[in-house]
Amino acid sequence: MSRIGNSDLDVLPLSLGGNVFGWTADRDTSFAVLDAFHAGGGDFIDTADAYSAWVPGNSGGESETLIGEWLASRRPENVVVATKVSQHPQFQGLSAANVRAAAEASLKRLGVDTIDLYYAHFDDESVPLEETVAAFGDLVKDGLVRYTAVSNYTGPRIREWIGYAQAAGSALPVAVQPHYNLVHRNEVEEGVVPVAEEFGLGLVPYSALASGFLTGKYRSTDATGQSSPRAQGAAKYATAQGLKIIDALEGIGKAHGVSIASTALAWLRAQPTVVAPIASASRVDQVGGLLDSARVDLTADEIGELTRLSEWNPDQG
Repeated sequence: MSRIGNSDLDVLPLSLGGNVFGWTADRDTSFAVLDAFHAGGGDFIDTADAYSAWVPGNSGGESETLIGEWLASRRPENVVVATKVSQHPQFQGLSAANVRAAAEASLKRLGVDTIDLYYAHFDDESVPLEETVAAFGDLVKDGLVRYTAVSNYTGPRIREWIGYAQAAGSALPVAVQPHYNLVHRNEVEEGVVPVAEEFGLGLVPYSALASGFLTGKYRSTDATGQSSPRAQGAAKYATAQGLKIIDALEGIGKAHGVSIASTALAWLRAQPTVVAPIASASRVDQVGGLLDSARVDLTADEIGELTRLSEWNPDQG
């Protein structure tokens, strides 16, 4: 089990991404994925109020609604649910009034009394940060939220947030959700990890499999004939360096009897301050491989090899 920052939330070191629920996974599939994840020991679910407003016919909140229906139907014990605010079409930004209204709407959709972990989804520089920090602190004080967190914030802005919270005696964030994986490292390792280490924040990285590239499924930069945005996003990583990373992941994974994706997630889990990578599943048969990542321990040499191969080198293309 892993503890999320300075909170009392202990979770299996893998978070199930809810972005696909109501998008590439319908209600029955979403329930089946959640059932398989929980049956396999998973207890940390990540979503956002905006999921999945980008789908034609959706308006936002579909993922939270499905998770809420699953929670009501199954009544699982000790499940931690994280959600986010700022991107829902009806609740844009991080003004105090919007943060409160969005949290209340998320609580209703999830069917819970308290949100375990509540993220500011994207920084909103149109609102004074002090106002946003106070709004999040009030949610904790009023019992609507247990712990606060930030997503897609730079190191300096996280430090600024913490400064305002400390000055006001308000709730401090316990987690950061950055874009972080084997082929997207520098921004996080140089700017966010040092702040997380200083203040005891836990990283919960999203895009942990690089749009599916780190599953080994996409091995060409030519996305011709690939209609899905996921395939288009993955193809850009299929450089010479990227393919060396995939080959190494495949070899190391075979030594442990796990998949390329499991190995990529295990590397990420081993990085400083990382609590639980986020990975999603649109099919039940994908869940087992994700869960494997939370239990396989790579050797120091294996971690070192992957770290070396994935270091950014502008000459490698």
